Amino acid sequence: MSLLDINNLSISFSDESGFQRVVHNISFSLDRGCTLGIVGESGSGKSVTAQAIMGLLPSGHSKVPTGSILFDTGQGSRDLLKESPRSMRNIRGNHISMIFQEPMTALNPVIPCGPQVAEVLIRHKNFKKKKAKEEVLQWFHEVKLPDPHSIWRSYPHEISGGQKQRVMIAMAMACHPEVLIADEPTTALDVTVQKTILRLMRTLQERYNTSIIFITHDLGVIAEVAHEVAVMYKGELVEKGPVSAIFDHPRHPYTRGLIACRPPLDQRPVRLLTIGDFLKTPDQARQNTPLITAGERQKRHKAIYEKPPVLQVDGLIKKFIKRKSFFKPLQYFTAVDTVSFQVFPGETLGLVGESGCGKTTLGRTLLRLIKANAGEIIFEGKNLNTLSFSQMRRLRRSIQIIFQDPYASLNPGITIGQAIQEPMNVHQVLKNKKERKEKVLSLLEKVGLSAGHYNRYPHEFSGGQRQRACIARALALNPRFIICDESVSALDVSVQAQVLNLLNKLREELGFTCVFISHDLSVVRYMCDRILVMKEGRIVEENEADQLFNHPQTEYTKTLIRAIPGA
Repeated sequence: MSLLDINNLSISFSDESGFQRVVHNISFSLDRGCTLGIVGESGSGKSVTAQAIMGLLPSGHSKVPTGSILFDTGQGSRDLLKESPRSMRNIRGNHISMIFQEPMTALNPVIPCGPQVAEVLIRHKNFKKKKAKEEVLQWFHEVKLPDPHSIWRSYPHEISGGQKQRVMIAMAMACHPEVLIADEPTTALDVTVQKTILRLMRTLQERYNTSIIFITHDLGVIAEVAHEVAVMYKGELVEKGPVSAIFDHPRHPYTRGLIACRPPLDQRPVRLLTIGDFLKTPDQARQNTPLITAGERQKRHKAIYEKPPVLQVDGLIKKFIKRKSFFKPLQYFTAVDTVSFQVFPGETLGLVGESGCGKTTLGRTLLRLIKANAGEIIFEGKNLNTLSFSQMRRLRRSIQIIFQDPYASLNPGITIGQAIQEPMNVHQVLKNKKERKEKVLSLLEKVGLSAGHYNRYPHEFSGGQRQRACIARALALNPRFIICDESVSALDVSVQAQVLNLLNKLREELGFTCVFISHDLSVVRYMCDRILVMKEGRIVEENEADQLFNHPQTEYTKTLIRAIPGA
């Protein structure tokens, strides 16, 4: 018998008109020591299914009309849907554990990371505090967190997104659960850490015979970790089978679309394929996609690099206080260490590196959202580090940023339309509110939304739609320079393809210059003209995108490329 059997499971959620079914009679099983990959886009029902297994569906707002979730305890099967809340509390974390997708909302912001993980061991394993701390520090070492003792004392907001995710993974693995549900556990991680985490999960699986449900939208990752694959689309299970069968002979157009949406490493299409292409014209999707030739790319680069740079960065340094004490001198951590580079008009410059290498700090320092300790940032002849607050505020019309997390960067208390219009009000763009609203409606259409979205709030949108709204807000002031900070890292592969296509289209139409920050090298190669590779605050390699991929000069860059799933 399988360790976990899901039979004819349906899940409904309530809205104004009653309960609406979001998962429709799905069935699958998980064997001991095996990994089942569940793939699909946002809204396909993957995470909701995981929450049902964990007993975490919201009470009163959800119900399970049909189905059962049978868990083999070794002394017979138990239907988890019929367990009491107290019984489920003993099962959660101890027997079935979960790595949640968004670590910032899953971690308690007012408790240091170490004690949060230790609480699991104290609760389920009856560890004393000292033994729990020793075990947690060992787990922090296992998941490759730098300086485990420092992470133990750190609060979630004091560490990077990738480090927060690793803390969540340590928490989920701490009790050696029989079933580990990993809900997009590597989405926010750079490729090398992702590879490390996947290897760690395989090691855990072999050592403790752990069964894993691995939920993701990235079939490249699934190919590396799973034995069986279940493909979900709009709440239904459209295809399932062994990994080799799904990849070599996908039957459903949706599955074929998921496989094809990732930016290819061996060519550069004018436009990335999306799920919609395969659902509408499955047989013609690939054949109708033109490619950018080497000659076209050379012509573009000649036009770009014969102009003077729009941004010149020289010897930029940014330090943060690492430790503050009345009895010891201040200790500093250098996040950006003597960085110099140029960006040319119309260019898309890629910035890649592992989590914690200083990419985001560099991007925010360029905008003077945080102030540099030394160095120069020359934008169109002006040194940003010497400008007054009012001068810098006026210049922000020309320099905008698209943040990594669209939900966190949008005000939950105002509508999307108001959020896009707000910077136009601040900078007095156009004559009056009527003209500004018309501009907002035009921008919504331009980024693939509609006028009907103007009065909706951020929580009423999907992740991809929120990111489109953030792009519209960044474009509201007609900037000449945009920094995209991991702006597609958390999106489904198809939504990611749509957003990347949108950014390329807008770049051609509006002619803005872009610094594209990402840990996803396949995306960076597709989007960028040149790439800077960053390690420990320094630029260690710089080259044209294709040259860097085909002929990397440093071992660090070679490691990053080798770590790309499917490379």
